[in-house]
Amino acid sequence: MRRPRWRTVGGALIRVVAVWAVSTLTMLLLAGVLPDFRLQSADGESTTRVAITAALGAGAFGLLSALVWPVLVRALLLVPAFVLGLLVFFLNGSLLLIALRLVPVGNGAAEPETAVVVAAAMSAASSATSTFLAVRDDGAYRRRLARLADRRRRRRGAEGGPRTTPGTVFLQLDGVGHDVLREALRPRTGAGGRRRPPLMETVAGWAAESHRLTPWRTDWSSQTGASQLGILHGSNEDVPAFRWYEKETGEVLVSGRPAGAAELQRRAVARTRDGGLLSADGASRGNLFSGGADQLALVLSVAARRGRHNRSRSGYFAYFSDPANATRTAVSYLAEVFREIGQSTRAKLRREHPCLGRGGLYPFVRAFATVVERDVVVAAVIGDILSGRTAVYADLVGYDEVAHHSGPRGRDTHQVLRGLDRAIKLIAKVTEHAPRPYRLVLLSDHGQSPGETFAARYGLTLEELVRTGRAPGAGREPVVLASGNLGLVSFPDLPGRASRELIEERHPGLLGTLADHPGIGFLLVRSERHGPVVLGPGGAEHRLDTGEGAADSPLRALGPGAEEAVRRTAGFPHTADIMVNSAYDPATGAVHAFEEQIGSHGGLGGEQGRPFLLWPKELSAPVGEGEELVGAERVHRVLRRWLREAGGPQVPVGRIPVHRGVVDESLPMGDLPAPFAVGDPGMLDKTQ
Repeated sequence: MRRPRWRTVGGALIRVVAVWAVSTLTMLLLAGVLPDFRLQSADGESTTRVAITAALGAGAFGLLSALVWPVLVRALLLVPAFVLGLLVFFLNGSLLLIALRLVPVGNGAAEPETAVVVAAAMSAASSATSTFLAVRDDGAYRRRLARLADRRRRRRGAEGGPRTTPGTVFLQLDGVGHDVLREALRPRTGAGGRRRPPLMETVAGWAAESHRLTPWRTDWSSQTGASQLGILHGSNEDVPAFRWYEKETGEVLVSGRPAGAAELQRRAVARTRDGGLLSADGASRGNLFSGGADQLALVLSVAARRGRHNRSRSGYFAYFSDPANATRTAVSYLAEVFREIGQSTRAKLRREHPCLGRGGLYPFVRAFATVVERDVVVAAVIGDILSGRTAVYADLVGYDEVAHHSGPRGRDTHQVLRGLDRAIKLIAKVTEHAPRPYRLVLLSDHGQSPGETFAARYGLTLEELVRTGRAPGAGREPVVLASGNLGLVSFPDLPGRASRELIEERHPGLLGTLADHPGIGFLLVRSERHGPVVLGPGGAEHRLDTGEGAADSPLRALGPGAEEAVRRTAGFPHTADIMVNSAYDPATGAVHAFEEQIGSHGGLGGEQGRPFLLWPKELSAPVGEGEELVGAERVHRVLRRWLREAGGPQVPVGRIPVHRGVVDESLPMGDLPAPFAVGDPGMLDKTQ
């Protein structure tokens, strides 16, 4: 039965009054405890007059926040997002000072720094009250969700009414390896043998009841650029690493920068002649690549484009235009900064090993990855679900960022895993209010392998080691790059892909110096006579085309699939003159990153090459019994099959301009309900 309109309006009015009352009481309380914040003159005023001043001040602050805040956020969209997180406090404080000046009675005043504190407290209190009332009133909660979903459907021109074909949400937990996930799903034992719930309680319930879990194996380049390009666009051909040198242009292409991501996407679309996994009514959130989606937010491959049609950062505006969201996330952001400072200090005092320096801007970078981007991405996914979108792919990068600096396992990463589980639970709960059923698929793009850095273990960098193996003044300096424990050495003055013979002629001791170093597992070079050759310590030589030397190959210690992965990369046009994979210890699973990372990925060795796939039981198995799921391109085919099984549309919504590699521009996310503005992924310059 339809609820009478007067009761609906009355309930909304009651909630407004309640929030106003809480804001007023908060202002009165703060005026009593903060010496630099007052609501009366020095001579004193009546209690009634002070109360009226507080009520009018709270009302004026609320109106200014609702009217002015969205305009301020839109004006600040070009400000780096982690800087915007700090500006939230100062902007809120400024609005409070203006509100106090607008009050026609009383003598309210505050010092600027105190106004920041008061405004943050009032926003947090009013937001908590609004959320509590919405959650407690189930009817109002459902009606709000229904209205929001209906409004968004009308805006998109979709047909009214529920849809029976299920949509699919793919949530990528960046860097979470299969073994790490399995550990997070097991019950824990606390003090005194007390049984404790799993770190990821929600996902553990899925794995036990509704979903199935399997590992898959990455390509040699076990990092987000290669994996996500293959998953979303069906091809990661000629992506040898996270960054590499291209001789024809003399430039380094980095897949974690906007220009690099855009170029990789363009090449993949041109190669496949297909827009991507999300071409049919899809949304891409927080990813390196668009996947052909018509709805984009925080997508790196379009971040460099400018103009009114670029909506890649519209997710920030849609989220931060609500001052309550902005304040809550900003508070969580600062809390995470201080948490990182405390955790890094504890690691130093305990002399944990291996350990990295985590000062400078890193606490702010970590807080952005684990708080701000997670909040915005989760809110965007919720908006997609409520609008009934067919396919959504979102990347949550917090774990990967923290694991690089703290290691794949430990208190720091456990906290991030718990936060991811809460976000997943929230998204799953929202599907109950969606206009269609949804299937939730979890997956990762790679894992992480622990280990001391190469420089810390051996006292020199890979670049310094390369220099020791070359004669002084022998040609131009080589370009030495790192992608986790994968190193790339290119010689700009040697044309094309330099052969082994030419390298040995120009730099006689280099290959031997590298191959025999204890921190290096193997090299890949190209021989004019034998094709691709793997070199190892003690003169080991494995000729991949003929199989000669396979019995003593250094690839044997890396497990099944290593030879296949190296052979594939050997055929890429932009594979470096010398590909260097660090040593790997099968007993500990440790590798030595050529970057400053104690949890790394990008090459071969250990858990970095073993991500996971968790899918609903009603979907078909990814591979046949006894088969192994290998390579990001094959994962793409599996996800495509699942979308077909869902019965969704298979014709792209918009045209796909192959020369640019993206579909037509997306639309803004629109409004999001306050109860879904949760507090914690990556930076505009994505990490691996």
